Amino acid sequence: MLDWIKRRVSGAKNQARTARSAKKPTAEVIPPAQHGIPEQKISGNALRVLERLHDAGYDAHIVGGGVRDLLLGLRPKDFDVATNATPEQVRQVFRHSRIIGRRFRIVHVMFGRDMIEVTTFRGHHSNAEDESQGEVHDSGLLLRDNVYGSIEEDAVRRDFTVNALYYGVDGNVRDFCHGMRDIQQRRIHMIGDPETRYREDPVRMLRAVRLAAKLDFTLEKSTAAPIARLAPLLDDISNARLFDEMVKLFMAGSAVKTFELMVQHQLFQVLFPGPARLLQPGNFSDQLIRQALANTDTRIRNDQRVTPAFLCAAILWPVLQQQQQHAEHEGLPPYQALQKAAQKVIGEQVRRIGIPKRFTLPMQEIWELQWQLTRRQGGRAEKMLEHPRFRAAYDFLLLREQAGEDMQGLGQWWTDYQAADAEKREQMQRDLNRTEGQPRNNRRRRGGRNRRGSHPPPHQH
Repeated sequence: MLDWIKRRVSGAKNQARTARSAKKPTAEVIPPAQHGIPEQKISGNALRVLERLHDAGYDAHIVGGGVRDLLLGLRPKDFDVATNATPEQVRQVFRHSRIIGRRFRIVHVMFGRDMIEVTTFRGHHSNAEDESQGEVHDSGLLLRDNVYGSIEEDAVRRDFTVNALYYGVDGNVRDFCHGMRDIQQRRIHMIGDPETRYREDPVRMLRAVRLAAKLDFTLEKSTAAPIARLAPLLDDISNARLFDEMVKLFMAGSAVKTFELMVQHQLFQVLFPGPARLLQPGNFSDQLIRQALANTDTRIRNDQRVTPAFLCAAILWPVLQQQQQHAEHEGLPPYQALQKAAQKVIGEQVRRIGIPKRFTLPMQEIWELQWQLTRRQGGRAEKMLEHPRFRAAYDFLLLREQAGEDMQGLGQWWTDYQAADAEKREQMQRDLNRTEGQPRNNRRRRGGRNRRGSHPPPHQH
C-alpha cells in the first residue's frame, strides 16, 4: 500500500511539473531565410487549410513530422495542421470534412483522395472541466484528451521536441521546445518528464525507437532510460492499435535498426514474447528475423510491394517449428502437427498484436506450403507452380536458407525447376526419383493404398 501511495505521489508531482512547464514557453521564430524550407515542397492542400483557417479568423500551423522531415531534407509522408479552432469550427470552414475519434477528436479535411488531418491546440489534461474533456487512469494512461488550449500549451503536450515545430502561414517556423537544437544534434528528446509521458501513452516508447531508427538519431539519455522498465505498460494497449504500430515500425524502410532498438529496450520482448524467448544474438531466430527485415527494407526502397503476412510469418517461424515438434512427439503426422502448431502460434500472437485474418490466413498458407514444397515428385511440382501463393512460399524457403536453415538444396532445386524447359523438368524429376525412390503416387497407381495423413488435404481457397 505504501509503494502504491509513493507511486501516486510521484506521478502527481511529475504531472504537476509537466503542467508548470506547459504554462508559457517562449517561441523562437525562425524565418524562411534561416530554416530553408522551400514552399513548393509543402503540400498545396495543407497550405490551403492554413490560408482558409487564417481567413476565417483562426490561427493555424503545419506541425509535427511534416515540418521535421522538411528541415532534414526528407519527403514528408503527410502534413498535419494544428489550430485554435475547435473541431466543430473546423467542420464549418471545410464542407468536405468529418470529425473522428473519441479519445482524441480530430478533423479529416478531404481534397479528393488527399486528406489533411487537423487537430485543435491541446491544453494540459489537468485543466479539464469534466470527464468529457479529459480522463486519466490511475496508471497515468490518458483515456480521453480533448482539453483545448493555446499554441504554447499544445507545443509542450507533443511527444518529442523535433515534433513540436510549427510552420505558419507567414512562412516562419516557431520552435517552443528547442526542437531545432535537437535536429542539429540528431537526437530524439522527450518533452517533459519521460516517465510521465510514457505512462500517459505507452505507445510513445515505440514511437521513440521508430523515429530514432528512421532518422538515424540517437535517443537522448533521459528519454531512453525508463523504456525497458516501462515496456510492460504496452500490455494495456489494445491489440488492434499495437498491430497498427507494428506496421509503422517494420514497414517504414528502417526495420533492421528498429528491431535492434526494440530488443535493446525490451520492447520486442513485449510485442513478440514467443519469438523473444528463442532469440539469441546470431542464432537462427535472430538471423531469420534480421534477413526478413532487411529484405523488407530493400523492397520498400525499390518501391516493391510488402505485406505484414510475410514478415509475421518469418518472425513466428521458429516458434512454429518448436510447436510442430511438440505436436509430432504427441503422435500427430507432420502436416497435421504443422496445422495444429500454426493455429496455436497465431492464436497466442493475436492476443498480443491483433493481426487481422486477411494476414493470418496467408501466414498459415505460407507455412503449410513449406511442407508441400518438399513433395516434388510426380505431378506435384507442376501443380505447385500454379498455386497462387507459390511465389511467397518460394521466397520464404529462400529466406530460411539465407538465415542458415539446412534445406539440403531445396531452394536451388525450385530455382532451377522454374527456369527449366519441359524436357529439363522431366530430367529433374527422373534424377529426383533415383535419389529419393519412387514417389508414393506412382505406387498408388499400381494398386497401393494411400495411408491416412500421408499427404495434405486439398487447400481451401
